[in-house]
Amino acid sequence: MTLHIKIFSDYICPFCYIGKGIIDRLKQEFSITEQWLPMEIHPETPPEGALLSEHLPHIDWDDLYRHLRASGKEFGIIFGEVRLLPNSRQALELAEYAREQGLHDKIHEVLFRAYFTDLRDIGDRQVLLDIACRVGLAPEKAQEALDAGRYRERLDRVQREARLREITGVPTFIINDKVIIVGAQPLDVFRKMLSRIQSPSTTTTGNSQ
Repeated sequence: MTLHIKIFSDYICPFCYIGKGIIDRLKQEFSITEQWLPMEIHPETPPEGALLSEHLPHIDWDDLYRHLRASGKEFGIIFGEVRLLPNSRQALELAEYAREQGLHDKIHEVLFRAYFTDLRDIGDRQVLLDIACRVGLAPEKAQEALDAGRYRERLDRVQREARLREITGVPTFIINDKVIIVGAQPLDVFRKMLSRIQSPSTTTTGNSQ
């Protein structure tokens, strides 16, 4: 039985990057189709970005980086010490453009790695156009799509769906429109849920950013 998983996600959320690692691993064990939905979690961030320490001062960043490095190791993910919080809307829109060109899977990984490993500002237009070129997109066409705001309504639609489902954090995984897992939970949590997918009750578990 093929399982369909929707994932509400943002490229500036480190747990979403781990969530991608989880999905990639589960695909080796289960028959899965996935749909990544672009959910902007910090729309209030200015276009030029903001310092994480100032924008989210309540977080112990040193402790978080230690946790992320340990969690990411299982999936071959390397976390650098990110200091800038970009506005992610253009990155999410670029990924939607890539989806229409059949390159979403490729740019999905590259955007996460660019931000969390290579410490690039994925809110910067030139950085995004460079990424577009690297994954095989025509940068001038990508720029045209971003300038036209072609995917703004799509992102707004995802936000509306999230509100209807009372989703407030990412990553949020919805399996067969029935089981909900919130946060980058341990692999065994996902394995057990996927094995019990025939259960009629909707289950929610976890933490999120």
